[in-house]
Amino acid sequence: MLKLAQRMSRAKPSAIMVIAEKAKKLKAAGGDIISFSIGVPNFLPGEHVYAAAHEALKHDSGQYGSNRGSDALLDAFLKHLREGGFEGYERKHLASGVGAKQVLFNLMYALLDEGDEILIPTPYWTSYVDIAEILGAKITLLPCPPEQNYKLTPAQLEAAIKPTTKLLLFNNPSNPTGMVYTPDEIKAIADVLAKHPNLWVLSDDIYNRMIFDGLPYAHLVKARPELRDRVVIIDSISKTYGMPGWRVGLIAGPESVALAMVTLNSNHITNLPEVVTAAAVAALGGPQDVPKQKNADFAKRRDEVMAALNAIPGVRCPRPQGAFYAFPDISVAFGKKHGATPVNNDVDFCNALLEVKGVACVPGSAFGEPRAIRISYTCKPAELTDGLKRLQAFFSELK
Repeated sequence: MLKLAQRMSRAKPSAIMVIAEKAKKLKAAGGDIISFSIGVPNFLPGEHVYAAAHEALKHDSGQYGSNRGSDALLDAFLKHLREGGFEGYERKHLASGVGAKQVLFNLMYALLDEGDEILIPTPYWTSYVDIAEILGAKITLLPCPPEQNYKLTPAQLEAAIKPTTKLLLFNNPSNPTGMVYTPDEIKAIADVLAKHPNLWVLSDDIYNRMIFDGLPYAHLVKARPELRDRVVIIDSISKTYGMPGWRVGLIAGPESVALAMVTLNSNHITNLPEVVTAAAVAALGGPQDVPKQKNADFAKRRDEVMAALNAIPGVRCPRPQGAFYAFPDISVAFGKKHGATPVNNDVDFCNALLEVKGVACVPGSAFGEPRAIRISYTCKPAELTDGLKRLQAFFSELK
């Protein structure tokens, strides 16, 4: 019997998508399902984005494009970076890809040899570990429990870095927790990194325009500009602009890394489509009123989620200040039952919640923290309110 490549034995489907597909099937079968499972912003971009896409379609050349990304896209991203406080980048420092996930895969492919060590603060976005496993990297998880607000500490990082450590994957604001590092926290982590010149850093910043409470957006490169030679910024139009299906990811980093991305693109995707590129240029360079309004809306939803969670005895949840997630510790439910159904862990909890109350959440173990669940609060306001009431009722019925 013919066999697949050995690396496929390490590959597994996204745990988030497994839950989302189960919820979809139940809904298609007539179930009253509310999904808190998938990280889709659930809003559409401004009309200027569609106008740009239509115009590009009318004048489509039908030709191959740049492996790096069109000059218009690169310039729009440079403008986006400058508005975020990043100076000194040029086109040669940039590259694009089919969404942040493909960009992340290519970056890890370019930077990690099999057996190289990667540090991943935990909880983590599921694909970090999945991709590292496919590539055969040595994964070292750095547990950041709710007791430390799901954040990496400088001492923890310092203790983990060895002479052979190759890469740190850093995510701010965080998926799945919604936590945002303060400027002082970022500075302290940057100070540690500055002492280890052989360590690459992938900085996943795709939620950087989704920050609440007037908190400033701090970054490792801003705190220690000398880190720019080995920090790669990952960005996307998916979350900020409500365009996950358009699949545009972007990076800014050392010229050598950007060139590696271009080389991989030339042997992989070739280029982004013209229509998609035009839409991305319009999103990045056009009016920002829709993202700003949606950010304010998400902050209000965060407040509603936190009020509901705080009213459940025994549940604790560090207050998220960005993205659109909450990551409550629900371990108080473990060892109990809902009717005859035992709830011994996070997977039991999510399965019972979905089957009994029709609410879909992702088990925290998918993100490396089995005491928690992830709530994505991007659904319609009425669904959010109803879903939170169902969650509260579920807890009250546990015995």
